[in-house]
Amino acid sequence: MTTLTTLDDELGCPSGLEPAHQGGTADPAPFVRRKDGVSTLELLVFGAKCAGCISKIEGGLNSVPGVDSARLNLSTGKLAVTWHDKAVDPRAIVSKVTSLGYRAAPFDPASAAGDKDVEGRALLRALAVAGFAAANIMLLSVAVWAGVNGEMGPATRELMHYISGAIAIPAAAYAGRPFFRSAFGALKNGHANMDVPISLAVILALGLSIYETIHGGVEAYFDAAVMLLFFLLIGRYLDHRLRAKARAAARDLLALQATTATRLGAGGELQSISTRDIHPGDTLILSPGDRAPADGEVIEGRSNVDLSLVTGESAPAVIESGNKLHAGVLNLSSRLVMRATKTADDSLIADLTRLIEAGEQSKSRYRRLADKAASLYVPIVHTLAAATFLVWFFILDAGVRVSMMNAIAVLIITCPCALGLAAPAVQVVATGRLFRAGVLVKSGDALERLSEVDTMIFDKTGTLTYGRQRVSNLGDIPWSALEGAASLARISRHPLSRAIVASAGPGKGAPGAVEHQGFGIEGEVDGVKARLGRADWVGASTASGDATEVWYVRGDEPPVRFTFDDELRPDARETIDTLKARGLSVTMLSGDQEAPAQKIAAALGGVEYRARLTPQEKIGELQKLSAAGAKAAMVGDGLNDAPSLAAAHASLSPGTAADASQAAADFVYQGEKLAPIVEAFDVSRLARRRMLENFAFAAVYNLFAAPLAAFGFVTPLIAALAMSSSSIIVTLNALRLAKTQPRKR
Repeated sequence: MTTLTTLDDELGCPSGLEPAHQGGTADPAPFVRRKDGVSTLELLVFGAKCAGCISKIEGGLNSVPGVDSARLNLSTGKLAVTWHDKAVDPRAIVSKVTSLGYRAAPFDPASAAGDKDVEGRALLRALAVAGFAAANIMLLSVAVWAGVNGEMGPATRELMHYISGAIAIPAAAYAGRPFFRSAFGALKNGHANMDVPISLAVILALGLSIYETIHGGVEAYFDAAVMLLFFLLIGRYLDHRLRAKARAAARDLLALQATTATRLGAGGELQSISTRDIHPGDTLILSPGDRAPADGEVIEGRSNVDLSLVTGESAPAVIESGNKLHAGVLNLSSRLVMRATKTADDSLIADLTRLIEAGEQSKSRYRRLADKAASLYVPIVHTLAAATFLVWFFILDAGVRVSMMNAIAVLIITCPCALGLAAPAVQVVATGRLFRAGVLVKSGDALERLSEVDTMIFDKTGTLTYGRQRVSNLGDIPWSALEGAASLARISRHPLSRAIVASAGPGKGAPGAVEHQGFGIEGEVDGVKARLGRADWVGASTASGDATEVWYVRGDEPPVRFTFDDELRPDARETIDTLKARGLSVTMLSGDQEAPAQKIAAALGGVEYRARLTPQEKIGELQKLSAAGAKAAMVGDGLNDAPSLAAAHASLSPGTAADASQAAADFVYQGEKLAPIVEAFDVSRLARRRMLENFAFAAVYNLFAAPLAAFGFVTPLIAALAMSSSSIIVTLNALRLAKTQPRKR
């Protein structure tokens, strides 16, 4: 699909879809899916960023005659439109999206997973332009200030103003586009937002400065306009970067979904089809290395599969005829034939994606304190600026110039720059401190939410433990048996085989050893036939079902049992105890069996735990805690933990976690220890305290600054300097966080 990128596109305001004759989109009809008389068209929409976009697009499409439903998912950008066959021309759907001001392309996971931060790069360019212009204009302004007592002649001063204007006007026109566009859009729809007074202040400051320059005035305020944009763009860019992570988790999960599948036709021929063409009852072929494209049932074959998406366990599982298979599960070793029982849209991956999206939407309801305070900004500032102009012009008879200058000063000095930086400045410092401690902060309001939690929820495998198996009964195994078992295990990549080899150390493999999928390994050890594998296969009786085990038998020698467990991280107990000392309750949720989960819980000092939980059941546990008034933070690493991480009040994931889990988490910590979790919690509480201090200062500043500007004691330039100073104070207060030590209970 070819589209035209405009300057508006760079800032996230798409101009629409190119007409076909200009190389635009092809006919969307081939991408329509039809089933039981209902047609569905899925499009990837570019530029939708908020609830207003959702309402605009869905409302517009639902008004198209014949359309049954239109649903836009903001996390993935996917728009699904349904109608009854032949009731709607698919081109009418695309045309409607175009007429609403957005671009669209056929949806597929690869497109959804793309990471083209066009808006972020555009904001960075605008910030660079504003910073460069502000620095140069300030150099000229300093010269004008220094010569204000007569040392600089009128001609020189006028030249300085003209040069400043030549820099400021194009710079403001470029750097101010995010604010101008937003303000224009709001006014066009009959309401005002925070960008309206900002845009008004910049335009009026430039206009007054141009007027003063043309008429030989002593003062011009080009520096005030550009500095205002520079500081505001800092806050806007920080907010954008922190919001940009919201879509990544769902898109990473979608990327796990196979885009094509191999279907077995009625005549035995193999057909390569798109996953969206899979229907229940289709016979599909899975070769080693393939992911299941839809949920189904194995009807032929036996193979090792990676079930970490479902259970979170890293050890491969054996699956055979009659077993269920979920979409996204990776086939590791042998060919499988499966029968699809659901479409790709009804698969486990689709369910997990919907859970993540629901979690992200619940997060978006959390309002930062800055947003709450700023909600009063627009009506109060507009009213105060208008009243200032009217009083000075009609009552004090000060003329248009003085009245306008005082009104502009009110708009500038009350600009919510300090308020806008109150949270981002603290976030930047806290993020830097946590980065040095091995913690990456990925979500805008994550620090605030983590500071509020009173419950910590841990996944077991890969989080509290290393997620790798080790031989747990080495003291009971004769060296000859360990060495013999290792010689067989060296030909296998199975995690249990790797654990035996790691325990035995370097050595030779058994000659003629063969691995039998789902059973074990057979070969010769010192010239005698030997087997390593399942108890029933080697002729042994399993001791109990409480542990993961394999058995080794050589000739007529008694069978030797190898048991395995997952190694607990060295500071897991200390971390749990520290979090409890901070006043938090700790619970472990695991998809593993009861016995291993109970063993780990006991090693952690008897923490509360739940075992054998599906991803949906983990979500249910979090919902129960939320209903009881608790605010829980989730720590997990598996693909199956991604929905829980998204649904929790705050979430953390190790650097070794699955990509989807890292994307869903608010924090990603590095290293093999859990100490960074405590550091993240402590810093989040300190950060929240600094944010509250900044909000209090911003409120006091505006309480005193606004009356001074309204009474004429402040020029636009002084207003810009005062506004900048307030931002500097807020930033300096945030920098205190870099050295402050947390207070511990």
